[in-house]
Amino acid sequence: MQSLWMVAAGLSFALMGVCVKYAAAQFTAAELVFYRALVQMAFAWVVLARMRLPVRTAHLGMHVHRGVAGFVSLFMFYYALTRLPVATAMTLNYTSPVFLTLLLAWYARERPGPALAATVLAGFAGCVLLLQPTLAPDQVWPAAIGLASGATSAISYWNVRALVRAHEPEARVVFYFGLFACLGALLWMAPQTWHPVTPANVALLLGVGGFGGLGQLAMTRAYGKGSALVAAALSYSGIVFSSVLGILIWGDVLPLPAWLGIVLIVAAGIIATQRQARTDRRAAPQSTDD
Repeated sequence: MQSLWMVAAGLSFALMGVCVKYAAAQFTAAELVFYRALVQMAFAWVVLARMRLPVRTAHLGMHVHRGVAGFVSLFMFYYALTRLPVATAMTLNYTSPVFLTLLLAWYARERPGPALAATVLAGFAGCVLLLQPTLAPDQVWPAAIGLASGATSAISYWNVRALVRAHEPEARVVFYFGLFACLGALLWMAPQTWHPVTPANVALLLGVGGFGGLGQLAMTRAYGKGSALVAAALSYSGIVFSSVLGILIWGDVLPLPAWLGIVLIVAAGIIATQRQARTDRRAAPQSTDD
């Protein structure tokens, strides 16, 4: 199933997060966004070249919408990360599947079945249990920005879906997102000082960009060619992979509610994929014997 590409995206983004955590000691957030976008563009260009596809697109306006929404969401997420506890900022950003459910119902008039919508909400509940966000009274404004990052991410995923359904290759979608993120990061870096790239840290930057590029390709395929809501439910897998990597690499200890959250996220993903598989089987043409 195409939506299962979202699990591959979750693993790629989790591995990217490991590289980001190590690289953050040497680079600012804007620099990491820039280098991620730069490597991602190169990665996507190579994929397009191997497929003998041009970079030029007939859907530039749609790429602008996706690129702007994606970068604005990223910028707001990083702002929330600097003002809120990491768990709180991540939880607010992970509201994007909930907003996507509302967007599909309101704008596309695609009424999601109650069971599938419930799996998205169950996955978000698991996310809350796993991250256990906290919010102080003076953090309301940053929290609003973090929530807006989730809403804007939903718009970005909607644009990805529209681009792939307009027959844009996934690699071209990833290339143009990298281009807009690159330009946005350059503006972000304008008042800041660049840190040196050395043989000792270049591998981290390649990891950030390489895993980010793989994650973007897999995510684009999942949202473009699979069920948007199944992909949304499976998007929570990234936080599960991140938690497991935290245990393996840094020896993180998870409390009982966090483990319950992981179980809930995994269960929501399994239920969503099974329901979509049954839907696909019912929709498939039935063969008849002569």
